[in-house]
Amino acid sequence: MQKAKITIHPDYRIGEIDRRLFGAFLEPIGSWIYGSIWNPRHPLADDMGFRRDILEMTKELGIPAIRMPGGNFTSGWEWKDSIGPKEERRTHLDLAWRQYETNEIGHDEYLEWARRVNTEPLYTLNMGTGSIEDALHCVEYTNHEGGTYWSDLRRKNGYEKPHKVKTWCLGNEMDGPWQIRSWEKDPRGYGIKVHEASKVVKWIDPECETIVAGSSTPNNRTYPDWDLQVLGECYESVDYLSLHYYHTAPEGNIGALMNASSVFEDFINTEIAACDVMQAHFRSPKKMMISFDEYGCNVSPQRPTTVGRFGAVDRSTYPEFSTHISRPFRYNDPDRPEAAEPGCYLNSLALTSVLMTLMRHADRVKIGCMTCGLFVIGHDEEHVWKQAGYHMFEPFIKYASGVSLRPAVEAPVYSVEGYNLNDFNQTPAYENVPYIEACASFDEKKGSAAIFLINRSWEEELEVELDISSFTGYSPSGHTVLAPEDPYAYNTYEEQPVKPFEAVDDRWENGKFILKAPKLSFHVIQLTK
Repeated sequence: MQKAKITIHPDYRIGEIDRRLFGAFLEPIGSWIYGSIWNPRHPLADDMGFRRDILEMTKELGIPAIRMPGGNFTSGWEWKDSIGPKEERRTHLDLAWRQYETNEIGHDEYLEWARRVNTEPLYTLNMGTGSIEDALHCVEYTNHEGGTYWSDLRRKNGYEKPHKVKTWCLGNEMDGPWQIRSWEKDPRGYGIKVHEASKVVKWIDPECETIVAGSSTPNNRTYPDWDLQVLGECYESVDYLSLHYYHTAPEGNIGALMNASSVFEDFINTEIAACDVMQAHFRSPKKMMISFDEYGCNVSPQRPTTVGRFGAVDRSTYPEFSTHISRPFRYNDPDRPEAAEPGCYLNSLALTSVLMTLMRHADRVKIGCMTCGLFVIGHDEEHVWKQAGYHMFEPFIKYASGVSLRPAVEAPVYSVEGYNLNDFNQTPAYENVPYIEACASFDEKKGSAAIFLINRSWEEELEVELDISSFTGYSPSGHTVLAPEDPYAYNTYEEQPVKPFEAVDDRWENGKFILKAPKLSFHVIQLTK
């Protein structure tokens, strides 16, 4: 059996962990909202039509922040048509996803749902078709106490107290040619607009923070120069730079899928460097933080590629997107929701690897919104259950607090060949990728620490020596493992093959914790003072 070693020291501090790092993302696509969290005719619907069983399990999970509404949808959304009596709301075409947006779930309902599940909403303002005036009215309606047209209209609509949204995203993926009213060809124009919008938000409510949309993928031809030009116009008025990325690996290539963290690592490091260049340019004392508010992992078959046009082809030319654009507009009927795809263990493990990467950048990455964060709760018409990803997401929410620690990892390595799946999903080769990946947190006030580790090997078990001898007065208080026989297993209400279990064959020797890490396994080790 091959061996690995991880050294964790309480002085190897990266930075404070912001609770919003363990957030999720929600957009009205298909049945994500209509027929999922909201179904007024469901037997378990509450007074506003929200499914109580999904609501309660979301609240139990304790997601600290949710970006809602967000996504491509927001670049054409008329928020003013989503407030007031539902019979008076206007239906619009949602060009992003070829849907009829009825606005039955609107501005106030999103924020009320967030209140009921006890999460902080991260609200996205329309910087596509929307104007500065629209942003001004939205923030005034949402956060001002009263005495103005828009704040009094909120009170008339049944919300006497302000919603008090703290964090505002100023647009979504504005560098993308697929975006409604894209700013791909005018980054400076977008930066100027964001600068003015950020001023408006903070003049209405000085406690607010703002997020500017940066590159939505490192595969865009404009990356990273687009970010530099945008920040050149708004660096001093915004608080975070937003990043998005969906790692795509070839079907059947587990090593490439589990190497997601390497790609995210490079992306984050490049964007931090861009932020620091602008800090030096402005001779500013402010250090820009990162909001990674959309991320995911998936696999794809090989598609046709265009030689020499890396990142330069509009997504609408892809076969799957051409089909999307040519299909008729649809209504999302909550009584006939689309069947949700089951979240398999392997894909959730790759997402966990990404979350660990964000943890290792906790000094600069303060917000993280997993696109599949809410889908860790499975449901059908009658039941809810915990998907495989629930058992990986929950430990971070429960145990990762205080400061992030930098682990020193010595482990066997593997290589990943570069691949070119299509003109928007291309990844270079990576060598010396360690099979063992780790991150850790240390909370002195609570007298606790947590170590998270993954064995990325799809072929063999590894023995891991965890050196925690520097944690004087601390000892292991729990070690849970996820390691299903089938990496593609997924949970249903009737059968749940992916469940955590307590490790039984660990050894504790002179400050060193020896454990067995089965192939493709996820581990959470807790230390208590």
